[in-house]
Amino acid sequence: MNPTDPYVERVVDLLDPALNRLHNLTVEEARARVLSGNPASVHAIDGSFALLARDGKTIRMARSLDRPMRYFLAKRAEGPALIVADRMDTLHAQLEREGLADQFHPSYTRMVPAHHVVEIQLVGCPDPDPVYTRFFTPERNSLPPDLDEIGRQYIGALAREIATWLQSVDAREPIGVAFSGGIDSGSVFLVTYHVLRSLGMSPARLKAFTLDFGDGPDARQARDFLDSLGLGLFLESIPARPEDIDLIEAIRTVEDYKPLDVECAAMGLALCKGIRKRYPDWHLLLDGDGGDENLKDYPIEENPELTIRSVVHNLMLYHEGWGVGRIKHSLTYSGGLSRGYVRTYAPARRHGFDSFSPYLRPSVIAVSEGIPFIELTRYDVPTLYSLKGEIVRRGVKAVTGLDMPIFGKRRFQHGAVSQETLRRHLPSQEAAYRRQFLSLYA
Repeated sequence: MNPTDPYVERVVDLLDPALNRLHNLTVEEARARVLSGNPASVHAIDGSFALLARDGKTIRMARSLDRPMRYFLAKRAEGPALIVADRMDTLHAQLEREGLADQFHPSYTRMVPAHHVVEIQLVGCPDPDPVYTRFFTPERNSLPPDLDEIGRQYIGALAREIATWLQSVDAREPIGVAFSGGIDSGSVFLVTYHVLRSLGMSPARLKAFTLDFGDGPDARQARDFLDSLGLGLFLESIPARPEDIDLIEAIRTVEDYKPLDVECAAMGLALCKGIRKRYPDWHLLLDGDGGDENLKDYPIEENPELTIRSVVHNLMLYHEGWGVGRIKHSLTYSGGLSRGYVRTYAPARRHGFDSFSPYLRPSVIAVSEGIPFIELTRYDVPTLYSLKGEIVRRGVKAVTGLDMPIFGKRRFQHGAVSQETLRRHLPSQEAAYRRQFLSLYA
């Protein structure tokens, strides 16, 4: 220890480096870019990542939208200890091992917000605030108000990301798509099918997995979707029982208390558990998460804080919430899909899947943010809701030649199981979820 420095800082990086899937750099090269703090250099990291880099007392962290990254700054007599992981319970377990568990509370954990480099100085008490530097700022309203051109660029970007991913994974492994026959999962399936064939890879590797509790509408929708295109042989129904919906398991897995995210996680757990039971060695799983956020397709009337003006005027509102540095930004949970993607990530990890959500890739988001929503909608809400189906349908046709059927919007948890059955097993009040979550660390 330097005799002029009374503190010995410690960093414990519990992130799994094997989960980084980088296409243009090694992990060490990417980590060096994060350490530089240069936004353009970090933005150029191509792939899925959660990275920590250190230079003395300076720590910089960054992650892609699909990789949750949390940290906890613990106090020790000899100096601060920064612990970094993808989960709260991992942070808690490490504190227990070090005899520091009495410092832990879920609300004291912090999440690295997506699309930002977070800099922390380990200088002891009092701790300085983190410094946030945005590294992804897509240009807004850059596309012409032409739905055919928008669709071609949007699904074209999706196809390129799927192609890059397919070329990075083992060509012998089977590929599953979490499939409802909705716009997002439907387009991911069709584009993956098209890209496999275009690359000379076998589409026989592909399956469309649909969760079926016996009384939800998705099973029929999924069948109708694929049958209409002569692709029904790819569909595989994964049966589940309503009594297997486990509120505590869902909350423990997602480590959150937002009802819609907990409900979605409960369905994700059921699907992943069913696939794993049937296929013990299955590894790769795609989904359409992020499609709603990209094309701003959420019921505005369900959120009293939102108006169509706030939705179309704020950069990546559904991806990041109201933004870093705002009163409504949660240090514990970040915001928007930066927070909510745990609903997809955690159930897949729990059951040993390597999941990929191509709609979350920056190149795809960049196209969606370039859409001139104001010019196309003139602030008309029904027009906004109609855009997604039109853009994706036209884009899929342009890229794949397939006439994709379009069904009405429905959330995962509302399609796999009936509303009545869902409510018998999962409450609708956030307070009930919050109490159950906090009880995990009582």
